[in-house]
This record gives sequence, C-alpha cells and structure tokens, in this order.
Amino acid sequence: MVINDPEVVAELAALYPRYEEALVSNDADTLTEMFWDSPHALRFGATENLHGSAEIAAFRQARPGANLARTIDRLDIVAFGRDTGSITLEFTRQLPGKTVRGRQSQLWIRLPEGWKIVSAHVSLLPS
Repeated sequence: MVINDPEVVAELAALYPRYEEALVSNDADTLTEMFWDSPHALRFGATENLHGSAEIAAFRQARPGANLARTIDRLDIVAFGRDTGSITLEFTRQLPGKTVRGRQSQLWIRLPEGWKIVSAHVSLLPS
C-alpha cells in the first residue's frame, strides 16, 4: 500500500474546499451529497450523534445558517492506497464575545459513485 500517493492526495485536496464552502454557506444538498448514502454513515458532532445518511441529511436541513464562518488553522490529508483517505483539521470560529476552537476529522472512501465521507467527527475544545 502506498501512503500519500500524490495523485490521491491531490484528489482529496481538490474535494475539501467544496465541502468547506458548502459548510459555511449552509448548502445542505451539497453536504448531503458528499456523505455516503448509507445507514452505516456516521457523523458525531459537537452536540449530536448521527447514525446513517438519513439522520445526517435531516440534521443538515434543520441546521440554522447563521454564524458558520470559520478559519482553518491546520488541515492534514493522509491517503492510504488509492481508495481511502483521512482529512483532519483544526479551526477557529469568532462568535460574539468569544473565540471557539475546534477540530474535525473525516474518513473518505472511494466508492463506485466517487469519493464519499463515510465517517466524520467534530468537537470543540474547552475555552
């Protein structure tokens, strides 16, 4: 297995900005499309545990669209072979009266329909 094949890293690096733009603009349709359409997809958020693509999509559709902007402080991509990758990042959000720091991890798998997030986790760091 080749770790960090430059072509695979480049594919994932090209996908991530689309995810980030959809996230901060609250584009629920694009975010839903980027996740694996399966009852096995997972997203553990700062305040929620979502099991399956239906729960993830419902969360996205109901999420308020305000104050979603964030600054990416660090982004790391690791590719494992041709069809598996990990994208992790640290971020900062400016909210009224406070700065919030957090982290995010995503497991991406190349499926027949293309690259999909099969598992994601978001957590906030204590202030």
